[in-house]
Amino acid sequence: MPMSIVAVTVDCQDPRTLAEWWATATGGEIAADYEFYVALSTPGGLTMGFQRVDDPTPGKNRWHADFKAADRAAEIERLTALGAREVGTHTVPGLTWTVLTDPDGNQFCVSSDH
Repeated sequence: MPMSIVAVTVDCQDPRTLAEWWATATGGEIAADYEFYVALSTPGGLTMGFQRVDDPTPGKNRWHADFKAADRAAEIERLTALGAREVGTHTVPGLTWTVLTDPDGNQFCVSSDH
């Protein structure tokens, strides 16, 4: 039997604060808070974890989450109002996506509904 994904976990210095930001961004809710690790349940069924580490990896994260939205531009506007920072927008035939960072600098993408 192949493995299955359980959660995506982000190393950070303040798990509760970052989990609350992502809860607002995704419409999810905090499912568990162990102080050093906070789990967030998202409406899409993915669990996002936020784990306290003394020294988060510097620079660009090596992998990231991709989200889609029916109205990408409106979602980008909403997320930047919450504190996300827009990095850039890219287009290939049939797909447009925008790279953003959360308040801790972790990159994620929002694409057009496809």
